[in-house]
Amino acid sequence: METPINFKIFDLYDISGIEVKDPGLKSAINLEPKLLIKSHGRNVQRFGQTRVNIVERLMNRLSAAGHRGKKHKIIKSSSTGKYSKNMKIVLDAFQLIEKRTGKNPVAVLVQAIENAAPRDEITVIEYGGARYPQAVDVSPIRRVNLVLRWIIHGASDKAFNKKKTITEALAEEIILASENNGESFAARKKNESEKQADSAR
Repeated sequence: METPINFKIFDLYDISGIEVKDPGLKSAINLEPKLLIKSHGRNVQRFGQTRVNIVERLMNRLSAAGHRGKKHKIIKSSSTGKYSKNMKIVLDAFQLIEKRTGKNPVAVLVQAIENAAPRDEITVIEYGGARYPQAVDVSPIRRVNLVLRWIIHGASDKAFNKKKTITEALAEEIILASENNGESFAARKKNESEKQADSAR
């Protein structure tokens, strides 16, 4: 009987032993071990994002680091549409995380996502001609998408026109979010979202 081959992503980080502790996020975080994380194209089918490895989803977000909402604020030279350039930023950030924490950086990323993923947010409903905020639960896929966006936005803000590089800022943001630190941009946005939802119940 052959023993199964245990792939490390990019032959660096073993993700087979990482477990998602939040039951609400188990279906939305893909930790399938692959040697090269590249899905070759858009995942436009239903729930297609859940088939993309979480590290690749983080890397894809880097391409639009300066964008907020529907506004394309700033196009930054640090990250472009190039897979190799963006993935190098992520892998260099992972090396910094491993150096600072001594832990598997993918496990630190998963911990950061679990800590900073919002459970509820507000939507606007129209009733009798007036608009009211209404608290709603967030779906698992949206929870992951929001926290990845916030991690990238936080890192981008810390690096833009500052001495820090995007790599250092990304590593710092992931570490802060994994520790539930109040200085983390993603953790602040989560608290803000949940407070708004509480007041709109």
